[in-house]
Amino acid sequence: MPSRRTLMILAGFGSAAMLAAAFAFQHLGGLAPCAMCLWQRWPHAGAIVLGLLGAAVPSALVAVAGGLAMLGNAGIALYHTGVERDWWEGPTSCSGGGGDLGAMDVADLLNPEIGSGIVMCDEVAWEMLGLSMASWNGLACLALAALWFAAARARTA
Repeated sequence: MPSRRTLMILAGFGSAAMLAAAFAFQHLGGLAPCAMCLWQRWPHAGAIVLGLLGAAVPSALVAVAGGLAMLGNAGIALYHTGVERDWWEGPTSCSGGGGDLGAMDVADLLNPEIGSGIVMCDEVAWEMLGLSMASWNGLACLALAALWFAAARARTA
């Protein structure tokens, strides 16, 4: 079995690859992220930092923290998938319900430029094999969590 340090570095690289893919979809593919997509980026950023820390100090505590970050991210991804599939309601700020129409005047309501930059969380922008990006991220996060927890159990060398 690989060492704890090696597994932690691999897990950190896994999150870096996921974050790079998200930025590629955004900047090269033209798919702007919704609010919940952005939420899912933060645990990956934290896991990258933990991977770097684990390379320097391969402690089981750091590995467990990485695993928990990925389990949290998988939870966000499951929540996002449920919103996309209409299993439950999402935040009103990005899933079509809400907005303070009373604060807008008639000219704002008729202006096609208002709100055009908002990406709805309950719409699937891209999917492969019937799974959305949120769903794929959730699966990847579960795999990365397993890698982090394997690192916690591995030998330290």
